[in-house]
Amino acid sequence: MSYLDLDLNLSKEDRMLKEAAHEFARDVMRPTAWEMDRMTAEESVGPNSPLWDFKKKAYELDFHTILVPDSYGGMGLSPFQQALVIEELAWGSVGLTVDLAVAAFPSFLASMVPEEDIIEEIILPFCDCKDGKICGCWAITEPMHGSDTLLPFYPSFSDPAIPADCTAAPDGDFYVINGQKAAWVSGAPYATHAALFCQIDSKMGHAGGGIVIVPLHLPGVSRGAPLEKLGQRDDPQSELYFDNVRVPAKYCIVGPDAYEAMLEITLSFTTVLMGVLSVGIGRAAFEEALNYAKTRVQCGKALIEHQDVQKKLFNMFSKVEMMRQMTRAAHVFNQNTSTPAEEYSLICKVHGTQWAFEVCSEAIQIFGATGLTKEYIVEKLFRDARAMMIEDGSNDVLAIAAGHKIIENYPRRD
Repeated sequence: MSYLDLDLNLSKEDRMLKEAAHEFARDVMRPTAWEMDRMTAEESVGPNSPLWDFKKKAYELDFHTILVPDSYGGMGLSPFQQALVIEELAWGSVGLTVDLAVAAFPSFLASMVPEEDIIEEIILPFCDCKDGKICGCWAITEPMHGSDTLLPFYPSFSDPAIPADCTAAPDGDFYVINGQKAAWVSGAPYATHAALFCQIDSKMGHAGGGIVIVPLHLPGVSRGAPLEKLGQRDDPQSELYFDNVRVPAKYCIVGPDAYEAMLEITLSFTTVLMGVLSVGIGRAAFEEALNYAKTRVQCGKALIEHQDVQKKLFNMFSKVEMMRQMTRAAHVFNQNTSTPAEEYSLICKVHGTQWAFEVCSEAIQIFGATGLTKEYIVEKLFRDARAMMIEDGSNDVLAIAAGHKIIENYPRRD
């Protein structure tokens, strides 16, 4: 690999997984992502998009099941191995890695509370799929609610005066879903299923939510146009609309009584993975800058020989390496305990994405004016990294949430 891994306990299997993921990221993901980045949002999900070939190749290698246990046909990776593989995939493309992760979200969440019908109808068909045609999305953000839907146990989360934009009402053996999810639902333009986070009991505010697996072919489901955006254009997103959509009650995997706790468990997983993605994209930018500095000559010598550039590269390298250790530790801890420490996941997300943005910005500085052009990938990496500071929760809001948890939980006595 292109970097020294400080973990001396990497097994042969770990190294093989990492190498296979890196080759796929280099040979398939990065070329696909760069091509999609130059397309319109509509073209990126059109019949001629390279997205479909990418999905087929990824599914053939089982990368769509990274998050699913092997007992249901998933890759069955350990938390440490998940971090290894996801970092490599993010090195190739953060957007396409997000697409793969959310594709598994309905099955991943359902595997936490498995019921026989859900296993047979949702999880197994997804894991057995090899052509990319079964895929999920994570529908949580709403038009009037962004990061505030990601604050379990924060005071405002249980305020009944704050209405939700998407609701599910029980009706016999069904839930009737109405409302909208915002344009930031990754994979929504083509997903076959949604892991829908919606409100069931309005008296509890956001805390009265539930998680419902919604097959998106049902009557009453519609989608918005693919979103034109600054970064991660290789991660197609759109709105989801629900007009009296009747979903079997058995597809509600979590109700209001457990929703807040389940959301915290979910976020302890997703926010730390944003940190892992940050390591991948930060490393990509660092490597691009390092290689360019070796060949670009200024003032009669290569950039790499200038002390200021050496200092920039040292700082970039340090941020990537420190966040790799932090994200791995937090992810492994949270997946091996009954009480995840979400504050550590939030550190990974907030500082990881901030540092990734800083590393990508410095990469452009080293490239100079050419770094601003689409001739080099650092311009795309910069835009993708900028999106990450808002994606999966604004860093400003998540930092407040983390502070609240630290005040409540420190010192931890597990």
